[in-house]
Amino acid sequence: MATEMKYRDVIREIALDHYGYVATRDAAEAGVPAVELPKLAARGGLKNIAYGLYRVPDVPPTRYDQFAEALLRVGEGAYLHGESVLALFGLADVNPRQIKVAVCRRARSKLPAFIELTQVADDACTTLYEGLESQTVADALLECRGGIEPERLLVAAKQARVQGLLTTAEWQRVTKGVRR
Repeated sequence: MATEMKYRDVIREIALDHYGYVATRDAAEAGVPAVELPKLAARGGLKNIAYGLYRVPDVPPTRYDQFAEALLRVGEGAYLHGESVLALFGLADVNPRQIKVAVCRRARSKLPAFIELTQVADDACTTLYEGLESQTVADALLECRGGIEPERLLVAAKQARVQGLLTTAEWQRVTKGVRR
């Protein structure tokens, strides 16, 4: 019983850092045997979301949960892309039906409908926003040209600049790029 509580505590700590989610590999790295996760799920301590991915049900939800789930479902090397980065910060008044996730390698072909996978080059520049691997806001704004009106992108760039999400150089690059 003491071992089970210890594993549950370790899993909860991992989940608190990952918006309520825990991947089997993260649990294993923390010393929790992979066989313990299905056992905890069978007892109601975890909810199985996908192969190798669980959610701790009593972790309070946030507005970032679905973004985190999308990245965890796709796996290593995945990052938020395009409109999804803008949606993360409420920029450009976007509300995409799907979370756009970019990868530079092959990924699982069976993903839920709320995830749109994009294959990208290996040299993409990413950063962490709210603990989520993402394309930079500057690159996301430029990525959305042609899909979002230039005026909305410029307003979004201004908002991003005010929020400290764009440096002066990025601001100049984005405004120049959007006006083309």
